[in-house]
Amino acid sequence: MKKMFCMLLCAAFCLSLVACGGTAAGADYTVAIVQQVEHSSLDEICQAVQDELDALAEKNGITIEYKVFNGQGDTTTLNQIGTQVMADGYDAIIPIATLAAQCMVNAADGTDVPVVYAAISDPAEAGLEDIENVTGTSDALNAEFILDMMLAADPGVKTVGLLYSNSEPNSTTPIAQAKAYLEEKGIAYVEKTGNTNDEILSATASLIGQVDAVFTPTDNVVMTAAAAVAEQLTAAGIPFYTGADSFVRDGAFATCGVNYTELGAYTADMALEVLQTGEVPEYHVMEGGIITVNTETAKALGLDTSVFESMAGSVVEISTSAE
Repeated sequence: MKKMFCMLLCAAFCLSLVACGGTAAGADYTVAIVQQVEHSSLDEICQAVQDELDALAEKNGITIEYKVFNGQGDTTTLNQIGTQVMADGYDAIIPIATLAAQCMVNAADGTDVPVVYAAISDPAEAGLEDIENVTGTSDALNAEFILDMMLAADPGVKTVGLLYSNSEPNSTTPIAQAKAYLEEKGIAYVEKTGNTNDEILSATASLIGQVDAVFTPTDNVVMTAAAAVAEQLTAAGIPFYTGADSFVRDGAFATCGVNYTELGAYTADMALEVLQTGEVPEYHVMEGGIITVNTETAKALGLDTSVFESMAGSVVEISTSAE
């Protein structure tokens, strides 16, 4: 009886890893989409990948079946998904975010199954360069430009808070760039890190009273707590500059980055190209330069966002999401 219970529990767990998607039987191509964790940026990319795969299938008169798996930000779960995906014989894997990509690359090691990742800020730092069956899209961040935005909005900034997770590869390079740039400008900074929601919120609270503004890169750990972080900082009169527009939709002040719907679609295009041609191109860095500002937050902070208009080709004004 215990053995039967364990078998049923294992089967239920495997099914719980699948968030949505159709059957893989009888398709021209089967694709596993593996999302690292649920938050608005990765949700947007995941939906864009699915929409583009559907559009490509219709356009080319083929059948592309896909399933979406969610790793809940947990390495063990992601590795189990990798094992399941390889056992199920998918033709390609599209992992979304760095940890998901690393786990799927490990799972596909020694095979010719293409792994076409989405939204890796620094593929070299993540160890995802120069692997024969691996490519994808990068949302590389221009940390210096975002700091220039910060100084344009408030030239009197004397101390900047750097809020990030030291377990998030996406943050390594932009945080190093930010520190070097601030040192060059003679501006002090305070680093605070965390690896859980509670730790991030505690780190945020500790910055209040010490800093004039806060910068966070495209950090998936901080993103899961973005709404609460933004609320804390805005209430304290501290502008929150971030690496993705999803933070801004959750209440952060401003960012300059890429369009994640376009990134998801481009990733899906790459995946089909690899499947159809057998050729694996180098990863593609998405074009950024889109400034996004939250007008509600700007009003609460008393900041003039018109200073950004001369800094970029596109300034998008949004309000805080109701979700």
